[in-house]
Amino acid sequence: MTIRLPGPGGSLRDHTPRAEPASFTTGAPLVSRTVFSAAHVVADPLADAGPGAAAVDWDATLAFRRHLWAHGLGVAEAMDTAQRGMGLDWAGAAELIRRSTAEARSAGGAIACGVGTDQLTGPATLAEVRAAYEEQLALVEGTGAQAILMASRALAAAASGPEDYLDVYGHLLRQASEPVILHWLGPMFDPALDGYWGWPDLDAATETFLGVIAAHPDKVDGIKVSLLDARREVELRRRLPQGVRCYTGDDYNYPELIAGDEQGFSHALLGIFDPLGPLAAEAVRVLDTGDTAKFRELLDPTVELSRHLFEKPTRFYKTGVVLLAWLAGHQSHFTMVGGLQSARPLPHLARAYELADGLGLFPDPALAESRMKSLLSVYGVDQ
Repeated sequence: MTIRLPGPGGSLRDHTPRAEPASFTTGAPLVSRTVFSAAHVVADPLADAGPGAAAVDWDATLAFRRHLWAHGLGVAEAMDTAQRGMGLDWAGAAELIRRSTAEARSAGGAIACGVGTDQLTGPATLAEVRAAYEEQLALVEGTGAQAILMASRALAAAASGPEDYLDVYGHLLRQASEPVILHWLGPMFDPALDGYWGWPDLDAATETFLGVIAAHPDKVDGIKVSLLDARREVELRRRLPQGVRCYTGDDYNYPELIAGDEQGFSHALLGIFDPLGPLAAEAVRVLDTGDTAKFRELLDPTVELSRHLFEKPTRFYKTGVVLLAWLAGHQSHFTMVGGLQSARPLPHLARAYELADGLGLFPDPALAESRMKSLLSVYGVDQ
């Protein structure tokens, strides 16, 4: 049996789906690396929501988090992958945090949650930015979850230079009751964050970022770096104070960064580990035994899929992530909050299916094939 998939220029090609999925085992939390998967939200397609409104299927959303925990991964909640600022507003994110942290306690799963300023919907002063951060930090810490201080569009717009970042982040770190993860999200993920830390030049921005950490090393568990630049991440992690971790957010170069070198390694907080969850956990369990070569053998082949999903415009990678969740049977539909399922063209989606199928990511390849064919038929591609 074959499936006809669209390619560049309107061409069609035949793909023979896998007959059997790859086999991945569930298991205990990972040992040698701390690994979080940023997780997507499942929309409620039957809700009578208006244009751009966020209606969430809470049962399916929480079931997907249990799937990740079952494989030993932690969940990074209410992050970019959950469409923060791209369909999911602060009210929805707050509800997601409350529900997911309760579920984490029940399941015994690790969870860290995003703290931002997205309740601000227009121009804001630095005082208002700080207050918005404080509100979200209080909610996350009140649930017992670890806080991830996310990059803020409002702060990027309000700050006049690096001193404003030092002031706002210093204030928040002094207030935090437990060490947090600092998140540096590059403009490829969100153009509104260009010039973050007060400088358009990344070398200068790095110095401000390190200055924040150096002033409060006891309040920083680690940093999540999402700049898609492996060399820069390695240089940055080598300059971190003792005890401060680097969580790679590099969805292009994660195998080499997690494997590390003679001077250290990165932990992980990755959106690509949403569709790769079972495979990624299996690879890290191999790394737990010290077998770096086998770890790379398992994880390196996934990079082609990740680079495809995160191709420019990178911020629309969530569309491919949700497509693969639907094809894998984790949800009953390919619908996203805010209608973001329309953000990628059909040839992109077809290639995502083909690459994921080749990796054995679909527990039921026949179901994935049937669902992909139904999507193709909606677009007028006959089989």
